[in-house]
Amino acid sequence: MAWILLIGAIAAEVVGTTALKMSSGLSRLVPSLIVGVAYVLSFTLLALAVRHLQVSVAYAIWSGVGTAAIALIGWHVFGESLTVAKVSAMLLIIAGVVILNLTEAR
Repeated sequence: MAWILLIGAIAAEVVGTTALKMSSGLSRLVPSLIVGVAYVLSFTLLALAVRHLQVSVAYAIWSGVGTAAIALIGWHVFGESLTVAKVSAMLLIIAGVVILNLTEAR
């Protein structure tokens, strides 16, 4: 159940950050409301997830997967650049999350 909460927290954070881009600096009402609701939901779900997961692992996954997802959304939806450096950074984030999860199993 904790992993489902964490996935929900990641999804809500990605929605909130995407809406943040669409809000034009919080000047558009509907995207701005989505930002607020999505971030509150994300932090609530993350708080519930860390009741049963190590905070270091949960936070690393939440921030890492969210960062990688936003980079891909920025590239695909908003036409932002996706350079070798950005892809390398995302792979390093994924590697870090995998290593954190492997150390949790010990």
